[in-house]
Amino acid sequence: MGIRRWTVVGAPSSAGAHTPGVERAPAALRAAGLLDLLGAAVDVEDAGDTSGFRWRPDPAYPRGQNAGAVAGVAAEVAAEVAAAVGRGRTALVLGGDCTVTIGLVAGCARAGRSPALVYVDGGPDLYTPSTRPNGNLDATGLAHMLGLPGTLPEVAGVGPTVPLLSPERVVVYGDSLPRGDHERELVAELGLTYVPADEVHADPSAAARRARSSAEGAADGFVVHFDVDVLRFVDAPLADVPEPFGLGLAEAAATLAELVASPRFLGLSVTEINPDHLPDGEVLPRFVRALAGALTAG
Repeated sequence: MGIRRWTVVGAPSSAGAHTPGVERAPAALRAAGLLDLLGAAVDVEDAGDTSGFRWRPDPAYPRGQNAGAVAGVAAEVAAEVAAAVGRGRTALVLGGDCTVTIGLVAGCARAGRSPALVYVDGGPDLYTPSTRPNGNLDATGLAHMLGLPGTLPEVAGVGPTVPLLSPERVVVYGDSLPRGDHERELVAELGLTYVPADEVHADPSAAARRARSSAEGAADGFVVHFDVDVLRFVDAPLADVPEPFGLGLAEAAATLAELVASPRFLGLSVTEINPDHLPDGEVLPRFVRALAGALTAG
């Protein structure tokens, strides 16, 4: 594979979130030394930030709040990712809320790739504006990429094709959703490859290898979405929406190391870090060290 060459794109937007906060994550990750740690081991360039957006209520569109801003930020991310992938570089998108991943996938598609997606998240974001009454679009990102009924054309249409993804190119990874949950039922109904948290707990490397094999078999390249709410909040209090169950930081790092090691890996998004939830000055640097170690392990 050779030495991986990363291009970092910040997406300081909470347009799709529940409340403000995650728009400050790209700056916080840089300040915590992420690029310095990566640059000590691999080739890193910083492409700067897309336009920022701080969440605000959107009463005119209560079930699809701030949709124009969500689509606009995703389109800017897509342009930066397409330029990076077109030069043979690997994209690292620092969100921001989960909808920035639409830009990661769309950017690869604009660069002539048809990527698979490993969706590492506390929930697979398969709600739509018709099934998510509070209207936060970060719970609908994967639904929009799959073009599910009830999704918004301006968000689903960020990339060159609609839908951006087909079900066989999606791996849902790491959640602890109970049987009977709406999203878990949709995962089964759509036929998405599913690697639940219990499988990761049993053997993180083996679980990641299964996800990697599925993604590699589905497309000539793949990207990874990583929402920090997949982590147990008491162990890693980073997420915008705290989750009581989830992966340990070491399990997540082992997962990312396995996925990034693939010669078909094209890019990663890191989303939903809310700096306001950090209880002290040690949590984010500890996460950054684990993340940088996973991204440079190969």
